Amino acid sequence: MTAELVRGQNHPLPHTRLEIRVSAGHPVLAAATLGDAEGRIAGAEALAHPGAAALPGVEVPRQAAARHRLAVDLEAVRDSVHRLSVLLALPVGTDGPTRFGASAAPVVTVTAPDGTAVADYTITGLDRESALVALELYRRQGTWKVRAVGQGYEGGLAALLADQGLDGAAELAGSVLEAVSRSLARSVAAPPPRLPETDHVRRTAPAPAPAPASPPPASAAPAAAAGGPIDYTHPGRRPASAAAQDPAPAAPPAPQDAAPDAYPTPVAGDATGWSMDERLYNQVWGMFEDLARTVAAYRSACQFAESRLDQEIDRALSDPRTRIGGAGDAARAAAKARHDELTARAQEALDRDLAQLTAEAEVVEPALPPAYARWDNPVWHAHQVPTEAPPAVRLGDLHLPERTGLRIPFLAHLPLSRGLWVDSGRGHSEAAALLDEAELRHLALDSAVAHAVRLLAVHPPHTFRVRVIDAAGAGAGAFAPLVEAGVLTGPPAAGAAGVSAVLAQLTERVDLLQMAQRAGASEDLPPGLDTAQELLIVHDFPHGFDDRAVNRLRYLADEGPAVGTHLLMVADRADAAAYGPVLDPLWRSLLRLTPVPDDHLADPWVGHAWTYEPPVFPAGSDVLRQVLARIAEARRSSPSHP
Repeated sequence: MTAELVRGQNHPLPHTRLEIRVSAGHPVLAAATLGDAEGRIAGAEALAHPGAAALPGVEVPRQAAARHRLAVDLEAVRDSVHRLSVLLALPVGTDGPTRFGASAAPVVTVTAPDGTAVADYTITGLDRESALVALELYRRQGTWKVRAVGQGYEGGLAALLADQGLDGAAELAGSVLEAVSRSLARSVAAPPPRLPETDHVRRTAPAPAPAPASPPPASAAPAAAAGGPIDYTHPGRRPASAAAQDPAPAAPPAPQDAAPDAYPTPVAGDATGWSMDERLYNQVWGMFEDLARTVAAYRSACQFAESRLDQEIDRALSDPRTRIGGAGDAARAAAKARHDELTARAQEALDRDLAQLTAEAEVVEPALPPAYARWDNPVWHAHQVPTEAPPAVRLGDLHLPERTGLRIPFLAHLPLSRGLWVDSGRGHSEAAALLDEAELRHLALDSAVAHAVRLLAVHPPHTFRVRVIDAAGAGAGAFAPLVEAGVLTGPPAAGAAGVSAVLAQLTERVDLLQMAQRAGASEDLPPGLDTAQELLIVHDFPHGFDDRAVNRLRYLADEGPAVGTHLLMVADRADAAAYGPVLDPLWRSLLRLTPVPDDHLADPWVGHAWTYEPPVFPAGSDVLRQVLARIAEARRSSPSHP
């Protein structure tokens, strides 16, 4: 049965050799980009277009036409490729339309080599766009899926390629369009049937040795035709006799003809990366994206079903022959039945994908290192201060209302690119509305301490330092464990004089580091200047701040992250209302977190409102003091400067 996709929906691919057919009703050019696990495109060499139509695993037509066929072999793409995006664009200098909205909606169909349709996507909702990403094929846990994208660009192919991260996008788009005007129309033949696995040996010369960073798979076709037999079977699919000669064969993936719903068993660290920490980071972000797009597809399908029901009922009511009587009732019943069928299918697909993501989360969560783990994870009992910083740090959990129990770790890349703000105000959170002001401020301060302790715990000794501004001394109780463990750079600054002194020191430090960085003269820094990263916790803002201190704080928020100086504000924006719009840039520059659950964060793919859950130490647990004791011991037993 062919899957009828809507924007954002994904569908498993039962084959790796595919044909992608495009029907647009008017000439379009087709192209494809090959990206890594995070969607990054390596460069122009990862773009298949009419002027360079073939890349390992994909071939596109060489001319604009109303109908296209793209040949895809997902086993022939490089190991570093995790996404294959299919692009469509309108050619320039022709008599055809200049925007997709001026003609029939393009239809993209993914088929098996024998022509059997796997998934179909009609790209609706286009208007002034002249280029678009139609769909993408992506790899998750060794399984390939297709996702309907339908992202259009009014700026044309140049804007699309720029959004894909390609340098010189305008020049590259110009060369692609020029190649279209020069070349003859041609359709790519469907890929030949796959050889049986036992016969998957070709007599041909080997390809040149690949670079270690991204070796091509063994199935990549070499150029010359001479030499002995070369085994092109994936190491994980070799017979036992061949596998015995391989010192580290890969785990065999699911068979090619397995049912689309037969997901592989989840494995922690099943993503790209040089280290297990990096692979887990990429896997968590892949889960985050999959959940976002899965829910988007479900919501879109439900909206489509509701819209279709309304339209069919309107048509029935507008026809006098079916408005009343048995015919009208039958038409309404039929429309409701079709609506229920569509929503049931959407719910079934959602439940299937959520079950797989839940199973993956249950495997991944216990395997997370301290930087990514919840505070109740047993990994903290054996925690040791690391010798190098991890790729990211956990700031809390995220979930959607469709499955509140499925929580995705909220990981922020290190070093932090922006400061943090734990909002101690009520905002619009229902959870905050149930608490009094004092309790909410107490929870905000506890949350800030949890963030600071984690950042200290995951950095090597003396490479990350924490200062505190507590002008009124209201946070003395919460900061006491940090003070007693001796992990702060001096006691918390109090009063207006203390605030001014700390901000002056950090501002001067940022100035010096910036000048050295821009001049490339780090060796000329003053002797004794500490170049470790700094985190400044500011509590009870704006108490103790004059206008000069506020300006310095804004400067640190804007310029500090580039040289390793970060802010962690614990504040209620309403307390600083007297400053008016002057502080708006400050609040916008910080990542807002909350001490209670709040749905204020949006993902970068479809813009869902995610509920954020702050990190919390387990009740009655001594994990905070244990971790601080290990940090203090690591600092005592290592040199003062890294």
